[in-house]
Amino acid sequence: MKQDRKSEIISTAAKLFRKKGYNAVSMRDLAKEMGIKAASLYNHISSKQEILSRIVLTVAEEFTQHIDKISPQKISSIEKLEEIIQNHIEITIQQTDFLACMNNDWMHLDEEHTAKYLAMRNAYEAKFRKILQAGIDQNELEQRNTEILVFSILTTLRNLYLWYSKKSSIEPKVLKKDLTKTLLHGIVR
Repeated sequence: MKQDRKSEIISTAAKLFRKKGYNAVSMRDLAKEMGIKAASLYNHISSKQEILSRIVLTVAEEFTQHIDKISPQKISSIEKLEEIIQNHIEITIQQTDFLACMNNDWMHLDEEHTAKYLAMRNAYEAKFRKILQAGIDQNELEQRNTEILVFSILTTLRNLYLWYSKKSSIEPKVLKKDLTKTLLHGIVR
């Protein structure tokens, strides 16, 4: 029961953080949104900072676990990129509020959690870059500047939640198929 309430608190906070921004939301705001007293929140969670770190690191760990699973597979770089893009889309659809918090509020994490998040993000980008470079080296992808490719693809995926929340009438299956083709078209031979 306590874990269910904790999850509810974190989910509600993610919605509020997305709507107002981390700094603009107080524990009182969160309690009001949940219809409970602010003191009751502390039975489940120690601080607003704990909530933010759980939100940000949960999403970052999902991305990390996925790319760690995909990277070593004996499939083409194109197939790896398709899997990674589709994972981004899936997380965007299923965890929009968490993803928005990760993108918009990670810089409000305390020093320890900022370091952990940045280490995961940097490792993720390095693995993504390596997959792209392998695709270029194996003539699966056009010869392009890898940094521009990383920037173009990951910026689109990181900001997808902004666009998709306004276009949620697009079927997830169509989004996965068309966005994957769009992001890879022009670099796939």
